[in-house]
Amino acid sequence: MVLTAVTVGLWLVLAVVVFACWSRINTQRSWRHAALGLALLLSLFHQLLYPAVTGDAYVTLRYSRNLLEGYGPVYNPGEYVEGYVNFFWLVLVTLPGMVFGDPDVAVATAVVLGVGCVLGCVLLAYRLTNRIVRSARPEGADIPGLGVVAATLTAGVSSLAAYGASGAETPLFVLLVLTACLAFTSGRAVVAGVAVALAIMTRPEGVVLASAGLVWFVTGAVRGRNTVSAAGAYLVGAGVLLVPWTVWRLTVYEHLLPNALVSRLSGPWSARFADGWDYVAEFALAYQAFVVLAVVAVALLATRRGVSERVARARSVVWLLFGLAVSHVVGVVAMGGGWLPAWRLLAPVPVLLAVAGTAAYGLFAVTSPPKDPPESLGVARREPLVRRRAVPVVALALCGLSLVVTLGHPRALTAMQQLRESADQLTEIGYWLDESLPAGTVVSTHNTGALAYAAGPSIVVVDVFGRTDGHIAREGEPFRVGEAGVRVTRDFDYVVNERSPVVAVDESGYTTGQRCGVDPVYADLYEAASFRRAGTPYWVSVYVRRVFATHLVEQLDAHPDYSYVECE
Repeated sequence: MVLTAVTVGLWLVLAVVVFACWSRINTQRSWRHAALGLALLLSLFHQLLYPAVTGDAYVTLRYSRNLLEGYGPVYNPGEYVEGYVNFFWLVLVTLPGMVFGDPDVAVATAVVLGVGCVLGCVLLAYRLTNRIVRSARPEGADIPGLGVVAATLTAGVSSLAAYGASGAETPLFVLLVLTACLAFTSGRAVVAGVAVALAIMTRPEGVVLASAGLVWFVTGAVRGRNTVSAAGAYLVGAGVLLVPWTVWRLTVYEHLLPNALVSRLSGPWSARFADGWDYVAEFALAYQAFVVLAVVAVALLATRRGVSERVARARSVVWLLFGLAVSHVVGVVAMGGGWLPAWRLLAPVPVLLAVAGTAAYGLFAVTSPPKDPPESLGVARREPLVRRRAVPVVALALCGLSLVVTLGHPRALTAMQQLRESADQLTEIGYWLDESLPAGTVVSTHNTGALAYAAGPSIVVVDVFGRTDGHIAREGEPFRVGEAGVRVTRDFDYVVNERSPVVAVDESGYTTGQRCGVDPVYADLYEAASFRRAGTPYWVSVYVRRVFATHLVEQLDAHPDYSYVECE
């Protein structure tokens, strides 16, 4: 409750300052920096509303742990499967652990780096918006307050704030997208190429950014806004990183597409599109204010014809931002959406719309002809549209609505808290398995994150949904998981008879009662074993291989925190 009160209070303070001092923000750097500082504080506390490291991030952290302990970039020692899609993030969170010699440093690094990347997004939104507007009319574009507007909107984006402290790569990806867009605006083709390469190495959706950037450079060359060599420099900048990275991946993992991505792309296209559309529709409903902002901004851009070359180039960047947002949405639909809360896969979209919408308004304002009333009427000259307080009022209202999404939408803060609770419980279960079972024990589960990280490299973890298992991902049967509509793959015959786990964990955490039933896919060779978590009302049930059941139950029951209770 304290964090909620502080966050809402910061929004109110920011609203008062920006509304009351809008003219000063546009004319005095100190006021502008003060407002930007408040936006950064709002972003920080907005992130702190959400819980820290969530389960999915631990998949990458297990790869990091194994790398630091000398096993290489693998999920299980000796199994070279690319079960992650965020190589650049993996490198960044692993480096401090190498310096300090402690694998657990990666967890803290992921949290701190994620929060820092979100704050960086707020700053880049400010800079990018002002750069676009200033490039259209550098001699008279004295409205840098619009950058504060974009920064405020970015600070309020729930999909971005939710993953600041999550340990996931989402904030870094959004930061790289904005970095590439800033390089496009500045005409720095090589820098743009490097940025999109890093984006691809952080999230597969970076391919959309790279393609849109290439189209933008080629179109600019056709229209005479840049040279053909700029497109070549862009490709060289991207290739410097992508080519050796791809060669390394093919050498180590022997496949072009990451294992986790292959699993996600399983099943019929029509069904995946339907699931992806539902995912995007839910997002659009929650962020309908940003959608309206985008529609109004496009209308403003369409009202200006016959503009100067300088303005046309600035407009082309805004169109690029809108194109990136739309292309990203299409890509997420094609992937079938996602299961994580707060629309993680769509986190770049509201940020792009915030910057594009604000910049479009700025271009409209700075290219509007003056409309002074005739002197004979004796009417004072009207304040320019961009100077009026309607601009910050709208921006702060949109920011407030974003905070409402965080606090009120079941797919936002509430869902992230549930995810964190599940991760905490699975972490305890993972430590229990690690401390109770001998090295080399094979455990199967669909919880490939927190449980597997806590279990450590001594426990071999088989992912029944194929995200970190090469055979299941490429040879398994497509399967739709729950209400989220996400499609994975499975092959229980392979799991049970070839991987032969001695323990199977089928739950996503603790239960409030004893469960003695066995999933039919395990029923022939396994039996249920229920344990009460000491000092709590919780239970955990696992399936143990029947031929080793007595010995396994004794090992698991020996742990002081878990007591075996025979099923009646």
